Amino acid sequence: MSTILEPGQIEASAVAPPFLHLPPGNLFQLRAERLQQLAEGHALGDYLRLIARLCQVQQQLLDKPPSALPVAQDRQRLCLSHGLPPLAADSLVREGAWLAWLQALLEHFPAQVGPVGAALDTLRHSDAAQRKGWAIALLGGQYDALPAALVPFIGAALQAAWSHWLLSLPANELKAGDSLAQCPGCGSPAMAGVVRNRGRHNGLRYLVCSLCACEWHVVRVKCVYCESSKDLRYTSLDDDRHAPGKAPLRAECCPACSSYLKQNYLENDAAAEPLADDLASLALDMRLDDEGYHRLAPNLLLAPGAS
Repeated sequence: MSTILEPGQIEASAVAPPFLHLPPGNLFQLRAERLQQLAEGHALGDYLRLIARLCQVQQQLLDKPPSALPVAQDRQRLCLSHGLPPLAADSLVREGAWLAWLQALLEHFPAQVGPVGAALDTLRHSDAAQRKGWAIALLGGQYDALPAALVPFIGAALQAAWSHWLLSLPANELKAGDSLAQCPGCGSPAMAGVVRNRGRHNGLRYLVCSLCACEWHVVRVKCVYCESSKDLRYTSLDDDRHAPGKAPLRAECCPACSSYLKQNYLENDAAAEPLADDLASLALDMRLDDEGYHRLAPNLLLAPGAS
């Protein structure tokens, strides 16, 4: 027996946007290429190139995973049935399956000298308990509880592990989190937004997870933190290459809660990559900080400086 839909139901079904947009299998290679591009002539060029090399190692790990999905199917089903993130970062980081990814990253990353080499040596000589403690602090936003130089390497290992695990899940069953800015896959906060420009995602805003790179749909012109839509303004760095309102990266600033979230507009730059473009636009963060806005979105490859 077929089900007959009323006109309103037909319209809702036709326009309902896809909830999830999963990262591609070559996520970290694309990220590395974008970072290399952005590094040319950039004041932070050396740092961006370092992160590009780190992303290339992340891709190696994603291509040859050092460990399997740590969440059993019955646990997955239980989480999904209750609308909980099946890859909950706050619990899995303590269980430690991701430690194999950090160890593999340390083995694959090229030898370094200077401060970078010293940071890698610190990690190599640390034990599992110390590594867990640092990772728990990082995911909890407690940046003063771990050396800043370790952040990119621990963050990269965590990202590689969770992205692989995400791609192993029945993603079509993931549900929205308790807040707009919470990842449905792992419960981590969003890092940035991206307004897509192709196919059935065209014109839709997706938030990008800071940990697993899952993307989930959130309507545009709404603060993802307090859900206000009043008097939002969009701020970008001054750039003569772009017409007013056409900057490929803009921060959505909310006066109601004094927060902001960066957004990439792919119609204005199809090559944009949220994490890479976030790191390359730190000058915008400094400007918004001076204006009294607060950043709540973490980037796990950078320890924020003191305000």
